[in-house]
Amino acid sequence: MNPISNAPSAHPGLSVLSRLLAAVFGGYLLASALAVFLAAVLPAARAEAVLAGMQWSFALHALAAVWAFSPVSPGKVWLGIALPSALLAAGALVLGR
Repeated sequence: MNPISNAPSAHPGLSVLSRLLAAVFGGYLLASALAVFLAAVLPAARAEAVLAGMQWSFALHALAAVWAFSPVSPGKVWLGIALPSALLAAGALVLGR
């Protein structure tokens, strides 16, 4: 039984695998997007902006890993990681030029 929706899940191991992949790879994607975004928009010297972006990315990756194992559906976890990643990457692309 799935405790969130009270419906039986096909294979509970797939949910855990999806969350693990979201925590590792999705968190890395989100952290990388944040680092690039901050490096592009912070009004500091280039080296300092890159360093600040990298420091904040470590904290965000940890938060993404916690979010990946929160009690919401794996689909919402992936959406909650992929959507901000895409927005940050697009923002870095637009504002970095």
